[in-house]
Amino acid sequence: MKAARKILAVSALLALGLVSTSLSAAELRVTVWTGNKAQLDMLNGFGTAFAKTHPGVTVKFETIPAGDYTQKLTFQMAGGNPPDIAWMMEDAAPAFEKAGVLTDIGPALKATDAYDLPDFTKAAMGLWTDGDKVYGIPFSSSPFMIIYNKTMFDKAKLDDPGTLADKGQWNMDKFREVAKALKDANGKWGFEFKDGQGYDTRMMHAVMPPIRVYGGFAWQDGKCGFNKPEAVAAMTELHDMVFKDKSIVPPGEQGDFFSGNSAMTINQISRTPNLATAGFEWGIAPLPTGPAGASPVIGQGGLVVFDKGKQKDLATQFLAFMTNKENTATMAQYFPPARQSVLSDKAFTQSNTLIKPKQMAYVADAIANGHVLPSHEHSPQILAALAPRMDAFWKADSDVQKSMDAVCSAIQPLL
Repeated sequence: MKAARKILAVSALLALGLVSTSLSAAELRVTVWTGNKAQLDMLNGFGTAFAKTHPGVTVKFETIPAGDYTQKLTFQMAGGNPPDIAWMMEDAAPAFEKAGVLTDIGPALKATDAYDLPDFTKAAMGLWTDGDKVYGIPFSSSPFMIIYNKTMFDKAKLDDPGTLADKGQWNMDKFREVAKALKDANGKWGFEFKDGQGYDTRMMHAVMPPIRVYGGFAWQDGKCGFNKPEAVAAMTELHDMVFKDKSIVPPGEQGDFFSGNSAMTINQISRTPNLATAGFEWGIAPLPTGPAGASPVIGQGGLVVFDKGKQKDLATQFLAFMTNKENTATMAQYFPPARQSVLSDKAFTQSNTLIKPKQMAYVADAIANGHVLPSHEHSPQILAALAPRMDAFWKADSDVQKSMDAVCSAIQPLL
């Protein structure tokens, strides 16, 4: 399937001998997965500002859709045409580091005046360092939040997730209850996985929030956790919501929260610009709690420089410029920062004009208390092995325990 092809493409890095090609010395290519105009305008503004102190230099941002991003980035590298700088997803970072294709930017950043590398916490840098080596800088440590259609909740005469969170009642049982009530009241879906892709390219994004609040794990310390009781309980609840309650958009159908066709979704604040003209009132709330309490899940994106690039020094300078304190504060409206100085500033909660400060405070709290999605140096192979077993799980008559046993049998040798 598409997800497996994407994942296997990354693992090819471990065996490929990459060939570099020369680029114009005056142009820096930066690949990103955003196509949002406001975000691209902001990024292009960084490029323009950088060029003012680097005459003759231009910065070109190239958008690759998120679902195809890692695969196409790998193909560019294999074809001898890597970008100078790239955004990188947290699940791909260990594989790229293991492949030896990333530049150690640590010495250059430490030598950059006022950069303050220690401003990034050790936890935030975990995926991007190996000993003293620094292979990337997280520009976004963005927690997964519940985004809800308040208009639908009001129409159904139900407390919305923000109100329930304030009352201390926002848990997995209440999440399931209101999702079904919303489906029954509005005739539309109660919940949709991130960007409607929880069954393919967003598998881990779909399952990790409930697994963690149930006290489970996907893998850790070389062991698979999908078939442990806590994870099975979480997966059973999701399965029941899809096939018994029929409140979650099922495989093969589209809910499209942003068009008003589902009442809740899970996403990050970088997607909220799409709601600027949504036509309905909306809000942001924390993830529901579970038997293990609250356990925020963070998706992380980093900026990396490729070792085979011809403009590594210039690329590293621009990376340092993009992630300095001032520009990190500017990006914070879309991409929650890993810099402690920016996150702790009250200006952060007022940085996004679309989101109320109280709701941005939910975001800050989730960053402070959350954990990044699981990763592994063999993540590409693990996710490729996981994909067909998850396809089998997402059937109405599947046995959850047996399905999760099959998942662990498939991925345990890779752990």
